[in-house]
Amino acid sequence: MSQPNEKIFIGVDGGATTSKFAGVRGDGTSISGELMQRPTSGEQGPPAVIKCWINSVEEFLDNHGLQWEAVAGVGVAVPGPRRSYGVLAASPNLPDSFDGWDIEKDFGAALARRAGHPVPMAIGNDGNMGGVAEARHARGDRQAGVVMLAPGSGLGAAYIDPRGLPLDGDTLAGMEGGHMPAPLHLLGVKPYPCGCGRDWGCFEVYTSLAGLPYLLEEKLPDFPGHPLADSPLPPKKKALELRGLAQQGDELACALFDLQAKAMGLHVANLAMALDPEFFVIGGGLIDPESTTETFRDRYLGIIRETANKYFWPTQRDRIQILPASLGELSQSIGAALVAYYQDQLGQ
Repeated sequence: MSQPNEKIFIGVDGGATTSKFAGVRGDGTSISGELMQRPTSGEQGPPAVIKCWINSVEEFLDNHGLQWEAVAGVGVAVPGPRRSYGVLAASPNLPDSFDGWDIEKDFGAALARRAGHPVPMAIGNDGNMGGVAEARHARGDRQAGVVMLAPGSGLGAAYIDPRGLPLDGDTLAGMEGGHMPAPLHLLGVKPYPCGCGRDWGCFEVYTSLAGLPYLLEEKLPDFPGHPLADSPLPPKKKALELRGLAQQGDELACALFDLQAKAMGLHVANLAMALDPEFFVIGGGLIDPESTTETFRDRYLGIIRETANKYFWPTQRDRIQILPASLGELSQSIGAALVAYYQDQLGQ
């Protein structure tokens, strides 16, 4: 139940298929730890998405006994790329009708109509917003920089400054860490092509699902008789089998994820040189407790720590912490709400 003069901040994680909703109170604490997820209706175009978001925010408020007049800000997490602040560019995951959609203008107007007052907005990359939430959880009340790295289909990356805000960059392309070049001579691998078009060996290719088919194809000849050697599955589906096999101790699968962990450790050290954060948070499916065993997660994070530590400055070795992510699917909507909250605190 909202109190008189209470401020609340709503977070919207606008995915191509589903959108997630969360909120924080005027002290930055979460309103709820339960996931609220609704269909985005993106196939019907931006007006349908706005209707979904407005109705879902209202449902969230009703569920928690909150009123529209208490809403002091709304954060929106959106996929990249963006043409400019709040304006989407063409994306492989969204219909063509979203190219050029001005979220700040259209959603902002709808919010003002429904709330009865102008609602300040904070719009940012969904990976950055997830990093904001994980950063707050990792560092608690400390003021310290946090880098989040989240391998999945690709490699998400975010840097969160001591104020709690993400680095966007001058062209909104900041912290595209997945597309920095990896030291291939230390990994003993070829410069496989990346979906971004770069041919210098992007870290994304060696830390995420994006490059597993290449790595698997190269490694399979060393494991004659392995079930995947004669599998009729296409390369990507073969790669999807590896996480489950690794939980059973399969030698080939473990070797590939050990290589990915080493690559991630090198990237942690690489980013530590540039950003010098106190915390690195590792997300993605390889540290998901529902999909991986504790033994696997300990091995994966252990290799990351051991590899990175070798390249840290001596002063960093006793300070930098490498932690697993903990908020799962809630991170991006909570992070969006937190950015709106932080901007209110800073008077932006």
